[in-house]
Amino acid sequence: MQLERIDDPSDPRVADYRDLPDPELRRRRGLFVVEGRDIAAMLLDSARFSARSVFLTEAALADLADRLAERADVRVFVASAAIVRSIVGYRFHRGCLALGERGPDSAPAALIDRPGPRLLVAAEHVTNPDNVGGIFRNGFAFGVDAVLLSGRSADPLYRKSIRVSIGGSLAVPFARLDDWPAGLERMRACGYIVIALTPHRAAMDIAHLDIDARRLARVALLVGAEDHGLSAESRASADFQVRIAMAPGVDSLNVATATGIALHRLASRAAR
Repeated sequence: MQLERIDDPSDPRVADYRDLPDPELRRRRGLFVVEGRDIAAMLLDSARFSARSVFLTEAALADLADRLAERADVRVFVASAAIVRSIVGYRFHRGCLALGERGPDSAPAALIDRPGPRLLVAAEHVTNPDNVGGIFRNGFAFGVDAVLLSGRSADPLYRKSIRVSIGGSLAVPFARLDDWPAGLERMRACGYIVIALTPHRAAMDIAHLDIDARRLARVALLVGAEDHGLSAESRASADFQVRIAMAPGVDSLNVATATGIALHRLASRAAR
């Protein structure tokens, strides 16, 4: 491991870490940034994404030194906390950033068509990066095999999405499903039971969903944005429409919270 000391905030070697609140500066170059030692470690260990560099304080370096010693291909920049904050453009306390390479996008068919038991989440127009991150965190927790996102959904590799997901968006495979209606039909053609999660009162209480565990071996859970929810077209494409019962007067849950509850229910039933 060869350390590169950064003492000047204008140093061009760390240009990709500058002004992090603007994600397009990196996305156009096929890069993304993660924050924190644990998530940086996940990136370093990732089989899907390549780590290009890490930018960290002395304290963070001490925690990651053993892992970085095995990665001669990853540049290691070290600076004071004050220098790091001045470069990234906001008050940063985590002591560690890492730069990853996006690589080629996954093909939706490659994630949908795989044989055997599969649990997918398909997110329609979830534009809030915190909610996308929460969906991936829940997907990681409940063993989701892949997340499919409509074209308008937020970027799972946006800095906030990764942070909220606790690294789940680095671990759970995902793809863009730009042709949304055709993609949902492909799921059904590949043997998935498609379950739409909606607050509509006409939907079945998910607690009453009674499906043979063998049929639950291949499931696609559809979730939508909080403001409009799933489109009528998406709901109509589902085999089942389910809702989560709530206290009187409450009309909806945060989409990430609702996704977590639904995944717990589905995973528990499939395991029976």
